[in-house]
Amino acid sequence: MAVYLNQAQLLPLERTCEVMGELFGCEVAEGTLESAVGRCHEQLAETEAVIKRGVEEAEVAHFDETGLNVDGRSFWLHVASTLSLTFYAVHKKRGREAMEEIGVLPNFLGRAIHDGLRSYWQYRQCGHGLCNAHHLRELTFVEEQLEQAWAKGLKELLLEIKQAVDDARGRKLAELSSPVKQGFEGRYDEYLEAGSKANPPPERTGKAGRPKRGKAGNLVDRLRAYKGETLAFMEDFAIPFDNNQAERDIRMVKVRQKISGCFRTEGGAERFCRIRGYISTLRKQGMPILAALRRAIVGNPPMPATT
Repeated sequence: MAVYLNQAQLLPLERTCEVMGELFGCEVAEGTLESAVGRCHEQLAETEAVIKRGVEEAEVAHFDETGLNVDGRSFWLHVASTLSLTFYAVHKKRGREAMEEIGVLPNFLGRAIHDGLRSYWQYRQCGHGLCNAHHLRELTFVEEQLEQAWAKGLKELLLEIKQAVDDARGRKLAELSSPVKQGFEGRYDEYLEAGSKANPPPERTGKAGRPKRGKAGNLVDRLRAYKGETLAFMEDFAIPFDNNQAERDIRMVKVRQKISGCFRTEGGAERFCRIRGYISTLRKQGMPILAALRRAIVGNPPMPATT
């Protein structure tokens, strides 16, 4: 119960011990609770490896990263997840070095959904899909702050395509018709052409380095260069419109930091990542968490499905 309150309900150590004393008349020292969390972490090593392999073998997986405070030092929390699996890892770095050491992306052959961080593109053995929720926010900025009309049109087009995909999926269709897709792609290209005219390349000044393109110009270039990855959800209904799955999986870790503050040690952060990944996976699969943690502590954790 103490491990459940601390790891699943995100109560700080001191408050967890206080609750145990008040509810059950069972005085639990913080050291005892940390020992129980450590035991649960050890017993879930094999289960975590199974979850990790399940993500690696998935056809579509979501990837994201966010800053993490560990004893006042800056770390990064990395997440790799699917609709039914969650794998977390903590690392001092954000980019390629961390991804190589964590070891999900180097073995992943499916479609990786992410926000476009440069390090992700270095993995060419897998497909890629970009988060259109990020694109919508950027287009809104260009529309409202820079007052460029093309951005509003492209934003509305992306939402229109999403609605068409949702409607087709609701009618049990496997894909949109070729004329419909061609029409959408044509309008996509037209809006980007308008964006290019509104943001012409800057003239060279003779100074070293490439002239700054500006936020709107960079967005136009990126949406043109990664058109296939932006519209991947239109071509394949198994690919989501956005990367909200990874963002939802990260959110609870951010909540934990708000409630309990920074992690005291790197080991504490690693213990939380393993146990929390297991808890998140159980919730996605509708499995009882408290009973699973009880079995995990005694060395017999229920194994989640990975297919």
